Amino acid sequence: MIAPSASYSFTIRLQIRNRPGMLGRVASAMGEAGGDIGAVDIVETTREQTERDITVKARDSIHAQKIVARLKRLAGVRVVNISDRTFLMHLGGKIEIRNKVPIRTRDDLSMAYTPGVARVCLAIRDDRQRAFSLTIRQNTVAVVTDGTAVLGLGDIGPEAALPVMEGKAMLFKEFAGVDAFPICLGTKDPEKIVETVKLIAPGFGGINLEDISAPRCFEVEERLRKELEIPVFHDDQHGTAVVVLAALLNALRIVRKDIRRIRVVVTGVGAAGTATIKILQSCGVPDLIGVDEHGTLHRGRQKGMDFMKRWVASATNPRQVVGRLGDALGGADVFIGLSVPGILTVKDIKRMARDPIVFAMANPEPEIRPEEALKHVRVMATGRSDYPNQINNVLCFPGFFRGLLDARARSVNDEMKLAAARALAACVSPSELSEEYIIPSVFNKHVAPAIAGGVARAAHETAVARRRRRLDLSGIR
Repeated sequence: MIAPSASYSFTIRLQIRNRPGMLGRVASAMGEAGGDIGAVDIVETTREQTERDITVKARDSIHAQKIVARLKRLAGVRVVNISDRTFLMHLGGKIEIRNKVPIRTRDDLSMAYTPGVARVCLAIRDDRQRAFSLTIRQNTVAVVTDGTAVLGLGDIGPEAALPVMEGKAMLFKEFAGVDAFPICLGTKDPEKIVETVKLIAPGFGGINLEDISAPRCFEVEERLRKELEIPVFHDDQHGTAVVVLAALLNALRIVRKDIRRIRVVVTGVGAAGTATIKILQSCGVPDLIGVDEHGTLHRGRQKGMDFMKRWVASATNPRQVVGRLGDALGGADVFIGLSVPGILTVKDIKRMARDPIVFAMANPEPEIRPEEALKHVRVMATGRSDYPNQINNVLCFPGFFRGLLDARARSVNDEMKLAAARALAACVSPSELSEEYIIPSVFNKHVAPAIAGGVARAAHETAVARRRRRLDLSGIR
């Protein structure tokens, strides 16, 4: 059973008859309904009743309703109000713009705006690269989506995608000090997406593509990478791939297997699955098999194919395994799930090689629940925060873009992704490494700087860095 989560927590205001034992009855009712009680605060007390705010975690929205219904049946208790804590957090949006310098005097105004700003504008006109040192561009990223592949929700539209993009912008700022702006586009046309991003690019130092459905996302990213002079990074593809590789590098240390001699099965051959396959190939994994709802991808398969799946079919599955997931898992060392809940069974795992590694990352329900798999695997990871070894994109993208912006990179390349993965893996020291700790916490403050340093070094080593070693701040003309 799924544990109660803060994402489904609510605060309920109750008027409780002021009699001995009443609070205990309330707590028991919530516990019997499966709620996880947090803070209990007194609002007001009289001789007849006590008004309290009680915070409760539930498993999902239906479970929350059941908890409330249970309380409503209690004699001596009246439900006054219910506040969904997640919705309260989103009221009015989660981000804002603030000034970095004060405007308190006429002098301040004359330098920040007219007439002084004109000199800065002319300096940039004469050398467009100075926009990176004299404007917000040096630290800004556009988080761009069309709302067609949002979380596990699918095509919900650009307006409904906005809360996710705001959240992404929060994570950029919180973990890496990057100013990110949510850009939700009212079109699904790849041509229009590319054109729009190109038109707004002069105001940004990088582009983070987000939640654009496959296979269109491949075309959009590829074209923008060729047509822009700033880095373009599709986080659903490459952020996932970087974190998966980092976790795998550490898991392989535990089971003492060489990445160049393992067999890997990847379920879900969309954006994330394809990028994961590519990054594993670049590390020398010799035997990869992709599996989708129609079975294994192999040369000659016709059903359910698009241009990217055709590439996967031609570039992987060297033994040409034909069949379902269970057939692909025979003798496999690693299962990487980027697909749908419940498709992996204990019987499938028993077909795998010694000390199997299972990354079941479907959200919110993994391909197999850890409680079922743990007796049969050596290392288990999911995409969830309530189990050990959470494989989460937030471990990658803030530090990755911090490194891109610090190096003032023109583009993103494979060397940067590999550097990011190795830096992330190294954040878990040999003394810390264990079956339940192969990847650091998202709150580990060393992660973003480590990844940023690795990415920036790779940018300089591959000659895509533009930042001068000594920053020119004079601006005097």
